Amino acid sequence: MSETVHDRQAIQAHSRLIEQMRRILGDEIAALFDDVLVVEIMANPDGQVFVERLGSGMVFFREIDCDRVQTFLGLMADFLHTTVSREKPVVEGAMPREFLGSRFAGAIPPLVAGASFSIRLPARSVYTPEQYVQAGIMTQAQHDAIVEAVTGRKNILVSGGTGSGKTTLSNAIIDVISKQSGPEQRIVIIEDTRELQCTAPNVVQFLTDDDAGIDMTRLLKLTLRYRPDRVLVGEVRDKAALALLKAWNTGHPGGIATLHANNPEAALLRLDQLCQEAMVPSQQDLIREAVDLVLQIARDKSHPAGRKITALFDVKESL
Repeated sequence: MSETVHDRQAIQAHSRLIEQMRRILGDEIAALFDDVLVVEIMANPDGQVFVERLGSGMVFFREIDCDRVQTFLGLMADFLHTTVSREKPVVEGAMPREFLGSRFAGAIPPLVAGASFSIRLPARSVYTPEQYVQAGIMTQAQHDAIVEAVTGRKNILVSGGTGSGKTTLSNAIIDVISKQSGPEQRIVIIEDTRELQCTAPNVVQFLTDDDAGIDMTRLLKLTLRYRPDRVLVGEVRDKAALALLKAWNTGHPGGIATLHANNPEAALLRLDQLCQEAMVPSQQDLIREAVDLVLQIARDKSHPAGRKITALFDVKESL
């Protein structure tokens, strides 16, 4: 069989898979991928689907039969060249490009009562710091401090819980960086999943590759050979924290990274714990030298936007 025929068959098989996925999701849910404000789609084990959009909280969208969700997980497993079963009840990975390469995580019984998934869509519409102020998510003073930090090439750690809006906030800060950057300023971005948006003229974006053994630590080391002026990281979750701090502290200031933590102090402690995964002692001195600001964002059910910036912690002033 010639390569041309093989390629044609692969394209046809992929098209059939995408058609099946859209049919299983239904027109209403499939259309959400065309809505530039949608950032997350979640199907719960009871069949209720919730949607979150930029600038607003999470809302109920509609219902979907759990059997359809389970079928969709099977299709995702097929796309990812894996299986989903009672013995292997979790499916995780990037969705097809027709679904924007969105970050997918799903599970079936017995892990959950009914098949469910959570889909994180990549940012396509940046929510600017000015819009954060207009929405009451941040104060004007916080806005001014962030702009001043970007201008002064400060290193910013964005901290918050799951679904608090860390990536969206990071993109808002990167929007400030983009507007201030010319071709002479080289920005390097490292992520596990492409979520950060940067419109600066001189940008290189790296993605980790588990299959090839390319993790964030390796990419951070590679990054330094790309002569970056700023190093931006999607999320720090392992020993790569040490490599990031060293990069920030050796002539590459003005970076951003996100971290899971409930308050700024806890964020700095977690950063130290992650550094120690690299089999080194406590790195508190390096952290205090490398990190300038911790920006804390949290969910707030009482707020119309569903979240609020709760703290802007100046690490140097706390010494």
